[in-house]
Parts: sequence; C-alpha cells; structure tokens
Amino acid sequence: MRNNRLAAASLALALVFSAGPVHAGDDDTTHVLPPTLSEADFLPFDEKRAALGRLLFYDPVLSGNRNISCGTCHHHDLASADALPLGVGEGGRGIGRKRTVGSGSERIDRRVPRNAPALFNLGHKDIRHLFHDGRLSVDNIFGNGFNSPAEEYLPRGLNNIVAAQALFPMTSETEMAGRPEENEIAGARNNRIDYVWPLLAERVRNISGYGTLFLEAYPDIDKPVDISIVHIANAIGDFVISEWRSFDSPFDRYLNGDSQALNAKERVGMTVFYGKGGCAACHSGPLFSDQEFHALALPQFGPGRTRTFDLIVRDVGRMGETDRLEDAYRFRTPSLRNSALTGPYGHNGAYASLEEMIRHHLEPQAAFDRWSRDHVALPVHEGLADVDFAALEDRRERMRVRNAVDIRPVDLNDQEVQQLVAFLNTLTGEKSIRGRLGRPQSVPSGLPVD
Repeated sequence: MRNNRLAAASLALALVFSAGPVHAGDDDTTHVLPPTLSEADFLPFDEKRAALGRLLFYDPVLSGNRNISCGTCHHHDLASADALPLGVGEGGRGIGRKRTVGSGSERIDRRVPRNAPALFNLGHKDIRHLFHDGRLSVDNIFGNGFNSPAEEYLPRGLNNIVAAQALFPMTSETEMAGRPEENEIAGARNNRIDYVWPLLAERVRNISGYGTLFLEAYPDIDKPVDISIVHIANAIGDFVISEWRSFDSPFDRYLNGDSQALNAKERVGMTVFYGKGGCAACHSGPLFSDQEFHALALPQFGPGRTRTFDLIVRDVGRMGETDRLEDAYRFRTPSLRNSALTGPYGHNGAYASLEEMIRHHLEPQAAFDRWSRDHVALPVHEGLADVDFAALEDRRERMRVRNAVDIRPVDLNDQEVQQLVAFLNTLTGEKSIRGRLGRPQSVPSGLPVD
C-alpha cells in the first residue's frame, strides 16, 4: 500500500495552518483559517510591459500557423481557461464549448493531453511549480533560474516562472506550433526547442506596431532589432501576473472581519472543508493549494502525455518529470480560488461539476469504477475515437491508475456535500474575475482576436 501521508495531514490541520485567525465552527469545533492575501504577496510588474503583454497574449502571430494565441485557451470570457476537458489547440476553431476540431487539412490529429489550467494568482510569490506535473520549477540547476523541459537551452533573463511558462506552448505541436510540414516554427522545434524562439521574435520585430511599444517598455531596447524572445516572455509574464490577481471574494471579506460575508450554509461548508472533509490537508494556505503532487485515481482518457519510451497511451503525471516510481499518477494540487468558474475539473477535466469532483474525493476507487466516457464531453472528432479512451480500456493501465491513491475515503452525507459546494463558491472573486485590463479588440499584427 502507498504511504498515506495526506490522511495524517488531515488529522493535524492546526499544523497545516500555522498562521491565521482561529474561528469557532458551527459544530462547536475550531479551525485555523489561512492568512489574508494582499498586493504585497504578489510579484511586482511594470505597467507598460503588462499592457504590451496583453497584446502579445492575444496575438496569433506567436503560433506556427498564425491561427491561435495564448488567449484562445486562457480567455477572459472563460475565467482564464477554456471550459473544455482537454484543449483543442492549433487547427481548432472558436473558443470554449463551441470550439471545434477544425476541418480539412487543418483539422487536429491529436487533442492537447491535459486540461487548460486557469491563471488566477500565478503571480503569488510562493508559486514554485507550474504545469500539472510541475515540469517547470524555480531552480537554478541549469544556470538560467529554472528547471524546465528546455533545460540549459532556456534563455537567461526571464523575470519569473510565469514568463518562463509562456515560452512552452509556442513550441508544442498540438498547442501552438503546428506540424513540421506546415511552417518553419514547428520544423525548428524538431531540431531543438530553442530554435523556435528567435524565429518568433523575428516575426514580432517585423511588425511596425510593436516597435514603439517595446521601445517604451524596455530601456535596453534602442531599436526593434533588439527585441528578443526574453522581452516577449517577460511582457506576457507581467500581463498574466498582474491581470488575474483574485482576493476579493466573499471568503476574503470574511477573513478581513466581515462576519456577514458568508451565510449559514456557507459557514457550515467552511467547517466541513477545514474539519471533517479534510480538504485543507492538500488545499491549504491562502491559495488553497499545498503545491504538492497527489494521486487521486482520476480516470485517464485522451492522448496522454506519453514519454519517448511509453508503448501505450497514458499519463504518468509527476513521474514523467522525476522518473521516480512513487510519483506515478500524481498531479499538482490546483488552487480552489475561482474554482466554481473553471471547470471541468482534474488534470484532464474528468468531471464537469464541483459536486462530481468532490464526490470522487470521498471514495476515489469506487468513483473510478463508476466513471464512464459519458461523463466527459469532448469536441467531436471521429478519427480520435479509438485513442480517446484507449488508456481507460487497457486493463493493466486501468488498474495502475485505480490503485494510485493518496487519499482515503471520507464519509460526507449529501447535505454536507452541498454545504461544501456552497463554501467553494465563496472563493469566487468579484471584480477580479474579469481581469484588470481585459481582452484587447485588436492586436498589432492585424490577425483576428479570439
């Protein structure tokens, strides 16, 4: 049996939350709440770079075939995500649930392997890992400040982990780069990952509308030819870390002393969250994430994030980064802030609603056994039917996923589940969920904005 360190953590919530006010629970127990958030908890940003990054974030010029942007899968109208279980990247059409798999020669031949995560509060100073498997982390092992898939080829000078993260979708065939036979960006990726970025920087340099903006945002740029991928990534990073800062929810008002910010049902749900439900063992701190990696026996579907030597379609999660067997099928704990807006849930969007995801946590293996392909609505692509559920139908892989569980069953009744859902809804921001600058109507390249 796997060592259940999470169960032990749930029995010691006071140690999990060593800071924050103690509140009386509705069941006469007490629980320790997380500290409040403020602007001081976030990385600094430059206004001019953030405004420039907003345009780059929504500009398809950074994709191989100039037909998709960061904003396509992290859209303002969709709470900085895409509302799909698995993303439809390069070649698709539309946004959100209306996005299709494209047509003709542009039609996708593979889905994005994982769910597009929301971008709220990525600028928090405590963020140390990004991506569901944590394959990007703050670490100077390669002399550039980060441990990343690009290893020593990641350029130096990136200001933060969000700027570093922005570089990788541009290199992904399924996300933004396209197929090698379609454009020079994808072709360069096949040679070496860092060959992509100078080509994209050259594209941006050749757009007259960007020249003045870069000159104004960066003192070290004297002329457009000086624009590098590092300038581009840092601008996108400043936009993301400043755009979706969210700590204006009803729960935040409650933490700040407004006892009326939560109603009776929500307060009981809070007690369930921090007490009987054991949720705070993993969803801890002001971001509601311990930033660790846990296995939940979530059913696997889609193309998986296969490694070079994988002979079957699957996704081994954190083990793909660490090569440690004990990390198999573990994924990073997501933040629960604004989670009511950012379904589907799980690393692959296995559940459409918060209630379904909660019920999976209550009895992971039983929920795994009940789950069927009817639970997930993937954009239709007849050609992918055999691949979409191959991992789920592979008996051995199915049992491996089912047996990888870091949490044990919790006994909550239907009323307590609904109370817990009500509390999670109090983590939804108010003005912050719309973003600070919003989506631009146009971009300097003149390409359409999704």
